[in-house]
Amino acid sequence: MSAQPIKIAILAMGGEGGGVLADWIVDLAEQNGHIAQTTSVPGVAQRTGATIYYLELFPRAAADAEGRAPVLAMMPLPGDVDVVLASEAMEAARAVERGLVTPERTTLIASTHRVYAIAEKMAMGDARVDSTALIEQTQRAARQLVAFDMARTAEQAGSVISAVLFGALAASKTLPFEQPAFEATIERGGISVAASLRAFRAGLAGVNGQNDAETGRVSKPVDAPSATRSIDAAVTALVACVQAFPADARGLVTEGVRRLIDYQDPAYAALYLDRLAQLDFEPAVQAEAARHLALWMSYEDTIRVADLKTRSSRLARVHAESRRTPQQLVQVQEFLKPGVQEICDTLPPGLARWVEGSAGLRRLIERFTQDGSVVRTSSLPGFLLLYGLGGLRRWRRGTRRFQLENQRIEQWLAKTVAAARTDAPLAIEILRCQRLLKGYGGTHERGWRNFNTVLGAALEQPDTAAATLRRLRDAALADEDGVALGAALSGLQPA
Repeated sequence: MSAQPIKIAILAMGGEGGGVLADWIVDLAEQNGHIAQTTSVPGVAQRTGATIYYLELFPRAAADAEGRAPVLAMMPLPGDVDVVLASEAMEAARAVERGLVTPERTTLIASTHRVYAIAEKMAMGDARVDSTALIEQTQRAARQLVAFDMARTAEQAGSVISAVLFGALAASKTLPFEQPAFEATIERGGISVAASLRAFRAGLAGVNGQNDAETGRVSKPVDAPSATRSIDAAVTALVACVQAFPADARGLVTEGVRRLIDYQDPAYAALYLDRLAQLDFEPAVQAEAARHLALWMSYEDTIRVADLKTRSSRLARVHAESRRTPQQLVQVQEFLKPGVQEICDTLPPGLARWVEGSAGLRRLIERFTQDGSVVRTSSLPGFLLLYGLGGLRRWRRGTRRFQLENQRIEQWLAKTVAAARTDAPLAIEILRCQRLLKGYGGTHERGWRNFNTVLGAALEQPDTAAATLRRLRDAALADEDGVALGAALSGLQPA
């Protein structure tokens, strides 16, 4: 046959409507004079592998002229795909890696938002792939790239991303069908037609540049404080103090103050500023400290977790993401597994020592906590349980964990100040060791052991302390088992 099929690959994760999108394209083609074939190969799981839907469309008139049915392929071949639709930036990059996207032939239609992979989430350090680099890579690889934040567009339209992709496909003009044919396809589907049409038209507008809000260039407005709103005098004083910091550090310092007021209170944020002031002789080190000191001072404990889980803003977000109607009820269940250490860290030091020293009490706590528990925060008892725990933040200064963390922060800051007087790069690397400290319980203790190990080993190499500390810290963040750190430590020269 002289005519060639149109070859389309769809890469989508579970729950994003990839199958619906494939069905729409098949229906669109069959209702408009084409023969269509589709197959799908599911991934391993929702995030570790997307499902690939592959379609081939062939003009029925050409088949009739030849007097025989076309032979259509079941799977895409590298270098032989006309259109690739990807529901997320990493999936677009995977399509490029597989050779499905070529600069001579392929139109790539992709959302620029990210759903982080399991490997990115599980890494001890920041393992996120640079989203800008992903988009640049796909742009170089494709003949034509159609890309914007389709997840946001779908959310604003109250629909799913497949409908936005369908609109972007229509706008790309890669298929020989007009917009009314696409809309008629959605209407024939008969499910959530109004929402799907809104999302389809928003996707169409996003490609055509008719609505900047749909392209992701405009975010939702933030409520500005009203002129009549009273401002706490302590907060006003903190804002004035921030202005004394260098301009290039002021943004981070402001965020640090905001974070610590939210975490504890204005007095705690004032302590943060006092600690930062110790580094005013070295602006570069002070700017780095603004971030890492705020993160350490807002360490994660059971009080913080409970506070965040019972905030009205979180419950509103859960309701919005579930797209519930006023007639529907939403149940929210939290899985909690506090251990003896986490419970004792929430107690005053003396009481914590007494509990840990009592074998009977320890066994009793372990019996009730070893399997974890599910707390329904959408029920009154469950909500009040976590709300009460979150309310303990006013007594956080009296807990064992608070006193221990503040002692460690002071020691870390003293090392930083001492190093900054003679070796600013080393001081910055000491500050960045805060990245090793995460969570609470066993996770935090493992990070604290690594913190002490890498800092102690690096400071024993005075001639190369900064470079050694950076190398050891990166090794400690490479895996939870400590294999990379062990290898890096074994390669150190004796002091």
